[in-house]
Amino acid sequence: MKLRRALSATAATAALLPLAMAAAPASQAAPAADLPTCSDVGQPHNNTFVGRSFGIPKSITLGTHWTTYTATLTNASAKELKSFELSAKLGSYIYNEGERDLSPYGDLQYWDTSQRAWKTLRQGGNARGTIPGPKTLKPRESVHVQLRFRVSKDLPMDQTYDAFTGLTGAFVDSYHDTACTSHGDAVGSFYPRKG
Repeated sequence: MKLRRALSATAATAALLPLAMAAAPASQAAPAADLPTCSDVGQPHNNTFVGRSFGIPKSITLGTHWTTYTATLTNASAKELKSFELSAKLGSYIYNEGERDLSPYGDLQYWDTSQRAWKTLRQGGNARGTIPGPKTLKPRESVHVQLRFRVSKDLPMDQTYDAFTGLTGAFVDSYHDTACTSHGDAVGSFYPRKG
């Protein structure tokens, strides 16, 4: 199932106010990196998060123009989420052998509210990375992140790109006494086009 279809959009609204993001260094934001995902250990899909993204158009023009949007994740469960981590990504779905991801041709930034500046996310040559944020998320609590992206004119247009960008929230959970990580997304899809 595609990420953009994985979440219900029923409980979040566009009128939510931005939440000040904690300024924890990204290097401290990966305590769950070595744990299996909860789906890998047999946990059925849970509806812990409600995710929404606002401001991603159906298509974007390649070039230097930034597209700004807001992504919101809300804890829809009755429990406090521990070891909570935020990350964001720009990429495209790969359906067939030989297709390429547009991520290396893109730029992704988040608005750092504490420093009042845009910060670039780049990991392994791709437009993605960890975003500083709260380490716990209480029931019905939301986190809001302002992001912006662009895709270079150098993107080869010899294929059709089913592209997406968005925010992911992950936390440490437990299934049958096994520690694992669960996650939820606030993702929007778009198609790149020449100007």
